[in-house]
Amino acid sequence: MSRPPETGDDAEGSLFEAPPAAEQERMVEAILFASAEPVRVAEMNARMPHGCDAARALEALVRRYEGRGVHLVRVGEAWAFRTAPDLGFLMQKETVEMRKLSRAAIETLAIIAYHQPVTRAEIEEIRGVSVSRGTVDQLLDLEWIRFGRRRMTPGRPVTYVVTEAFLDHFGLESARDLPGLRELRAAGLLDNRPMPGSEDEDAAEAQGEMFEDES
Repeated sequence: MSRPPETGDDAEGSLFEAPPAAEQERMVEAILFASAEPVRVAEMNARMPHGCDAARALEALVRRYEGRGVHLVRVGEAWAFRTAPDLGFLMQKETVEMRKLSRAAIETLAIIAYHQPVTRAEIEEIRGVSVSRGTVDQLLDLEWIRFGRRRMTPGRPVTYVVTEAFLDHFGLESARDLPGLRELRAAGLLDNRPMPGSEDEDAAEAQGEMFEDES
């Protein structure tokens, strides 16, 4: 027996009824696979039908992809699929050339990462030397730093913060996950020379291989 057409309030209710949870998960999965960059929850909700809850769908997908070849990970305020850490060797290419950043760029990037939001004057105060425009431009071109809000101080100086691309490159969920001094030394990523002007060892020293740029 065929179902009679919906009318009145019933028709209006079904029109705005959110898709089933399983369908919402498929939608989020499709959006993330199709995107070359991490996607924010608000952007997913904007793309999906009315009433969808991308955040809840993400929670289910995180559990579904546990132990798989790809994981669903958070990158700053966005989400992306990434190769499982133990399978990273499969993605390596013998032709990859490792180009190290200059010491000035490494120190500048580390100061921004550990002290953000930070102004150029504050970077120079910590380093003890001036910061060249070329150093900042290089980090901006890499899309590892971006301009933050201007300080409500005389001159309204612009601040710098690290980007989601920086977090994604180093496999970090947020800047709070940056390693401390002991972790960097234990991993062999930091020598015994302190960063110029640094007083907080656990929050300001970083150099060498940690900030290598793959090109």
